[in-house]
Amino acid sequence: MERDELECFLLLADELHFGRTADRMRLSRARVSQLVQRLERRVGAPLFTRTSRRVALTSLGRQLRDDLAPHHRGIEEALVRATATARGIDAVLHVGFANPLTGEIVMKATEALRISHPGLAVEICEVPLTDPYGSLRNGDFDVQLQELPVQEKDLAGGPALLAEERVLVVGATHPLAARDSVSLEDLSEVPLLTLEGELPDYWREHHVPTRTPSGRPIAQGPGVTNMSEALMLVAAGRGALLAPAHTATYYARPGVAYVPFSDADPVDYGLVWRSGQGTTGPVEAFARSARAAARELAQGDPRSTVPAGVRQAG
Repeated sequence: MERDELECFLLLADELHFGRTADRMRLSRARVSQLVQRLERRVGAPLFTRTSRRVALTSLGRQLRDDLAPHHRGIEEALVRATATARGIDAVLHVGFANPLTGEIVMKATEALRISHPGLAVEICEVPLTDPYGSLRNGDFDVQLQELPVQEKDLAGGPALLAEERVLVVGATHPLAARDSVSLEDLSEVPLLTLEGELPDYWREHHVPTRTPSGRPIAQGPGVTNMSEALMLVAAGRGALLAPAHTATYYARPGVAYVPFSDADPVDYGLVWRSGQGTTGPVEAFARSARAAARELAQGDPRSTVPAGVRQAG
């Protein structure tokens, strides 16, 4: 099995989208299709089912993914360790981030650690929207910075490092877009885009509530797998979504309005890790650096605050 076939298969098994797989591999979609077809001929059976709307693993594809993933991860980790040794690095920490704001915090923390802990290398990667815990559970990440709450028995985390206001992302021509603010009760007036993937019920309800606080039903719109796809549907008038306030800065685009909520609880962000691993020295060092980065970011953004306990912590 060629390495490009292996990486293409595992990436497509993760993304279930030929375009995003091609972007991550910096290849054309045609080349991705060619690699998959070559592997399927080698195996002798389809690994994916393809329709105009969806890509899914076959049962054989799931079996191959589960068998190959640990070996591929071992190869990658061996290369990382060898590179770290060559650079005089004592440890490598793999950190996930959930969105652009948490990515900025992670980057600031990483830059600070290069000075304070030169023997610690930090490798970062985005957490998939449709699989918020999979990479952490698989060992791809040692720790990740993401939205709270997290109610998983096998995961643990620290207190919130940052709290951020919420906004409603709605089409620019929708009546709600003309308001200075909206309330949670207004959600009954527009369908909310849903999230694809096998997500916990509490996670889905947090991002896509099904009822307003008074109990009025909220219509459910089309499913999405990433923010770019969601914004295209919002601009087309197909639905709306709840989002952190920073989305207006990082995802500004024509046809979309970002309206602040008058009554929604803020979005909290915190570090999460596997329960069994505990907090290692590198994780604790990163946590201290992330707290400092969150404080710095909040000072320059009126939409964000640092919880009192974190402000008092070192």
